[in-house]
Amino acid sequence: MLRSFRGFGIMLVVISIFLAACSSGTKEEATAGASGTQSEEAASTTKAEARTSGTKVVKDQFGEVTIPAYPQNLVVFDSIYAEYLIEMGVTPQIVLYTPEVEAEYRPAYFQEHGVQAIEVEQYQYNYEQLLALSPDMILAAGEGMEQGVYDELSKIAPTVALDANSEMERAMPKLAAIFDKTEESAKVLAEFDEKAAQAKDKIATALGDKTVLVLRVEHNRYRFMGPKGGSSSVFFYETLGLNSPEAIKDSTDWFSQFSLEFLPELNPDYIFLEDRTLVGYDTKKSMEDLKASQVWANLKAVKNDHVFPLKTSEFVSGVGPIGSVKLMDYVVGKLVP
Repeated sequence: MLRSFRGFGIMLVVISIFLAACSSGTKEEATAGASGTQSEEAASTTKAEARTSGTKVVKDQFGEVTIPAYPQNLVVFDSIYAEYLIEMGVTPQIVLYTPEVEAEYRPAYFQEHGVQAIEVEQYQYNYEQLLALSPDMILAAGEGMEQGVYDELSKIAPTVALDANSEMERAMPKLAAIFDKTEESAKVLAEFDEKAAQAKDKIATALGDKTVLVLRVEHNRYRFMGPKGGSSSVFFYETLGLNSPEAIKDSTDWFSQFSLEFLPELNPDYIFLEDRTLVGYDTKKSMEDLKASQVWANLKAVKNDHVFPLKTSEFVSGVGPIGSVKLMDYVVGKLVP
């Protein structure tokens, strides 16, 4: 009987030791598991912070500027630039635009990509409105911007005034360099160039050496687009290869004023007629005077019904990868049977 009790006691001690060991192991494993989870969460947080923190220095129209490496509230002044960024895979948070001169497709395009589009007055800078938006970076075209304006914008947030205009071939690669999207930019431009080459071939086959004039009607004057004037001139006379009238083939002004008496000397085969949209101006009388004149009625393009309307927004603001293709399709549709 005593031997049995002793044997039972030894067994209890062994079982107690075993259970204690198991309990200890469970606690250690639980502690280790918790530490592992915390480490993973910490690592994840560190990676997230790395994606949203830090700065870098870039050059713009006015020198060097320090900007966020990953801006979280980027405000873009030019809707064209916003389109360039989106097509490269960079989505800004806010874009400022003037509805009266904006390309028709853009508002829906921005909404589709989750960009907040805010209306502003044409050629105006509302610093109070901009301050209320709390940007951590501002992006705008630098060409044509005054130093004083840049200084005021820089007081609100780090401002990049890109040393370029709105031309896709100039602005897009520079934007890509800032946002580390060079490869994406090159792909977008290559796809556009291919479409443009096809359009250019179609136009050349259809028109031969026939001439095309882009004529702008304003509230108190008339102007023609110079084929070597840069900006939109590049699109019409280089990208699409249109032939300008001989009398203005060397014009380097984007738009030059002229009197109606000069029209017979131009006498183009085709005319794209812009009824210019400008906030606060009315072109109705100028357009009526043009179409009532005898020199207009005697032009080849008018006699052959080869005059096509052109919206200001289509070629001034709608020149991004999306808008340029839309305009290209419109031009080809009018010139190619």
